[in-house]
Amino acid sequence: MTLNGWLQILVFCGVLIMLVKPLGAYITRVFSGERTLLSPVLVPVERGLYALAGTSEREEQHWTSYAFSLLMFNLLGTLVLYGLLRFQDMLPMNPAGMAAVGPELSFNTATSFVANTNWQSYGGESTMSYLSQMMGLAVQNFVSAATGMAIAIGLIRAFSRASGKALGNFWVDMTRAVLYVLLPICVVLTLVYVWLGVPQTFGPYVEATTLEGAKQTIALGPVASQLAIKMLGTNGGGFFNANSAHPFENPDNISNMIQMLSIFAIGAAFTNVFGRMVGNQRQGWAILSAMFILFIAGVAVVYWAEAAGNPIMHQLGLAGGNMEGKEVRFGVVMSSLFAVITTAASCGAVNAMHGSFTALGGLIPIINMQLGEVIVGGVGAGFYGIVMFIIVAVFVAGLMVGRTPEYLGKKIEAKEMKMALLAVLCLPLAMLVFAAIATVLPSAVASIGTAGPHGFSEILYAYTSAAANNGSAFGGLTGNTPWYNVTLGIAMLMGRFLVIIPALAIAGSLVAKKTVPASAGTFPTDGGLFVGLLVGTILIVGGLTFMPALALGPVVEHLVMIAGQTF
Repeated sequence: MTLNGWLQILVFCGVLIMLVKPLGAYITRVFSGERTLLSPVLVPVERGLYALAGTSEREEQHWTSYAFSLLMFNLLGTLVLYGLLRFQDMLPMNPAGMAAVGPELSFNTATSFVANTNWQSYGGESTMSYLSQMMGLAVQNFVSAATGMAIAIGLIRAFSRASGKALGNFWVDMTRAVLYVLLPICVVLTLVYVWLGVPQTFGPYVEATTLEGAKQTIALGPVASQLAIKMLGTNGGGFFNANSAHPFENPDNISNMIQMLSIFAIGAAFTNVFGRMVGNQRQGWAILSAMFILFIAGVAVVYWAEAAGNPIMHQLGLAGGNMEGKEVRFGVVMSSLFAVITTAASCGAVNAMHGSFTALGGLIPIINMQLGEVIVGGVGAGFYGIVMFIIVAVFVAGLMVGRTPEYLGKKIEAKEMKMALLAVLCLPLAMLVFAAIATVLPSAVASIGTAGPHGFSEILYAYTSAAANNGSAFGGLTGNTPWYNVTLGIAMLMGRFLVIIPALAIAGSLVAKKTVPASAGTFPTDGGLFVGLLVGTILIVGGLTFMPALALGPVVEHLVMIAGQTF
């Protein structure tokens, strides 16, 4: 590790923190229905969309109606995307003549992009037409991110309203998320990426002749526009198979820094939105502090492990950091930082191959996802994910002082605890059960690319990534098989909707409760003690749940690496 490396990390953190308040203020105004700079242009469009949908910004929904609207919209999106992929060969904007996508892969891809996971068992430039990339994948990048933002806003309203029955209107919240937040920022980002050298064209692939005289096909397409939303919406699915390690998706360190900031920007800003809407910004800063403690700890471990390199290489007289699977233009520090960011958020984009990291360097991305990706997390999803842990933490605090737990004046009772635990426990159910089956199923084991504990880590990483709606992978696993396409798709749906429904149920319960004034016995939730309790709760729940599985993979891999054993 070097001083220069840490300065680069601090620059990222500093710029991100500077974005939190202005972006949080803007998002608050958007979802509060207040006027913004874009209102003169977008209000007529917004109202026209409501008229087509048969709703209005004045109409609010009970949490069950809100959830039903969300589920039906996502079901329709899944069916449309599935059909688009299955009939891709008959549809226009297919200059490379891509064939129709198979049924299992279409199911996996449709559920993946609807669930904001963007797991890719295919190479984008060799499988998807321009139409599929834009009308199918890019559209879902917008609406799946907007869905997460809508859920978070509904949950925030439950805490901010003194009492009531409605959470808002799903159609209004999703529309505003796309029109006022995601789309305008993505237009700016797209232009910036084009300026930096990212392609944005409908032209056909280009054939070039190499110096050796061989023919090489250079894939092009509308890359910049999809790159913008894949990062801002924490989707992560690359236009190219190499994702953000590809020079057309990530040309230099400037584009790399913009992409990392894009991944965290909205998720971090949502803590400020929360503080503003509940009338106490210290509450938001406390949540962000807990997130940053876990984030910096993860960056420190990965950077240290990758900078130290492989001890076996040192024994051979080859000192230096671990550069396997990394782009020289990013190096160890920016590859390590990107890996922690993309797995702390539910993004999954990569600028280096995580399977080539050292054992401890690969351990942290797995842990980030297993904790529910609440370390900033996805747009909206990270916030409502950490609220589940907040409910557990304040419940424990209430038991310690012998009074009914409450958070921001809302009493946390048995119903909220049951829903929170359901949301927290559905992730290990999907991650560990499917991984356990895959380790004994011959056809699943045959997809492993590496022997020994790293092979187990490939399976564990895959199901962890799917259930956490991340989408990154250890590259040695061949995921494009019927078993993995189907089971990973199921894990994605479980990780997405078995968290969303309990979160909305909690919101529906809390919004109906009257706000209780703070008293001398109220546990303060905007100070260091609460931050420590929240961090401890997250680590204890994650540690007790996943440590046995991690011990069989990355932990034992690290120990045998120190002993000089290879596989």
